[in-house]
Amino acid sequence: MTAELMQKLNLPDLMTLNDGTPVRQASQWPLRRAELIDLLSREEYGYTPKAPSRVEGAIVSGDDNAFAGKAVQQRIELTFDTPAGSFTFPMMLTYPKADRAVPVFVNVAFRPDLPERYCPLEEIIDRGYALASFCYTDVTADGAEIDGLAVKYPVDEKTGWGKIGMWAFACSRVLDYLEDRPEIDSARAAVVGHSRLGKTALWCGAQDERFSMVISNDSGCSGAAITRNKVGEKIADITDRFPFWFCGNYRNWRGREDEMPFEQHMLLALVAPRLLYVCSADQDQWAHPENEFLGCCAASPAWRLLRLPGLITDGRMPELNAPLHDGSVCYHVRPGTHFFSRTDWNYQMDCRDRHGV
Repeated sequence: MTAELMQKLNLPDLMTLNDGTPVRQASQWPLRRAELIDLLSREEYGYTPKAPSRVEGAIVSGDDNAFAGKAVQQRIELTFDTPAGSFTFPMMLTYPKADRAVPVFVNVAFRPDLPERYCPLEEIIDRGYALASFCYTDVTADGAEIDGLAVKYPVDEKTGWGKIGMWAFACSRVLDYLEDRPEIDSARAAVVGHSRLGKTALWCGAQDERFSMVISNDSGCSGAAITRNKVGEKIADITDRFPFWFCGNYRNWRGREDEMPFEQHMLLALVAPRLLYVCSADQDQWAHPENEFLGCCAASPAWRLLRLPGLITDGRMPELNAPLHDGSVCYHVRPGTHFFSRTDWNYQMDCRDRHGV
C-alpha cells in the first residue's frame, strides 16, 4: 500500500544527485546530503549562520539534591558571540547522580516554567537520562517580532533563516555546552521537540550530526509529514499564520505542493545513519499521522544505502500503541490528540534503551 501511494504521489527523488547521477553507493551520500541541506535551506527553513567558536555556561542556581536526592538540577545561562555582540539565553539541566556520564535529551520546550509541567522528569531521571531544556521564546519570540537572536544576524528576505532555524540553532548551542560537562555523555544526545518544536528538532538534527538520535513528536506539516496529498494543515495554512517560521521562499509553494522539488522525506533522510523517531497521535489529523508514517517509509532508502535498516514495516499503518522500534527509523502512533504525553516519552526511552544511543 505504502509503495503504491508513494509512486502515485510522485515524490521528488531522494537518491538522485542534482546532475542526474543515481546515488547507489554510500560514498555518494555526503554529496547528496549537502545538496539536500542546501535545497531545504533555500526553499523552506532558510540558511543557518555559522556556529560560534565557543559557548560559555554560567550556573546561576541549583539543587544538588533534587528529586529526594536522586538528581542534580541547575539553571544555566548560555552565552556565545554573534555578529552583533554576545547573546545569552537560559536553560535547565537535570541529571541523575551516577558513577558514569549519562545520555541526555536536549528538549526545546514551550513553557518558561522549566521543566515543563507535562514533562515526566522524574521518570526520565529514574531511567538514567539527563534532560537539558530551554524555552523557545527565550531565544526569539514566536511571532513576527525581530527580537532576541533574530536581531543578531543579518537576514535575507528570501533565503534568510526563520524562527524554526533560530530555535534549532539554540539546540545545537546547548549541545556545545554539554560537550564540556563530564556528567553528560554528549555522544549520546537526542534532540526532541513537539509540534512546531518537533519541526525544530528535525531541522536541528538534520544539520547537526553530533546528535545520535532525533525525535519528532506530532510535527506534521513542514515537519515529518509528506506534504503532497496531506490532510489538515497545508503550506498555505502554515505560511499564512506563521510565515516567520520559515524563509521567504517557502510561501512560493502554497497550493503548488505537487511541483515542489523537495519533500519532507528529504528532511528525515538527513538524519541517516543516526536513529530517527517519529511519533504521532491518531486524532491529530491536522498533523496527519498517515503522512508522518509515509515520511518515514519514503526516507528509509537513505539508511538502506548506508547498510542499515530503515523503518521495518509491512507497509501498513501500525496499530495504536504498537511502536516500530526494530530499525534505524522508528515510529509509533498512540491514541489521543496533539500533545506530548508521558506515553510518548516512555516509548522514546524504550527506543533509546533498545538501540543504546
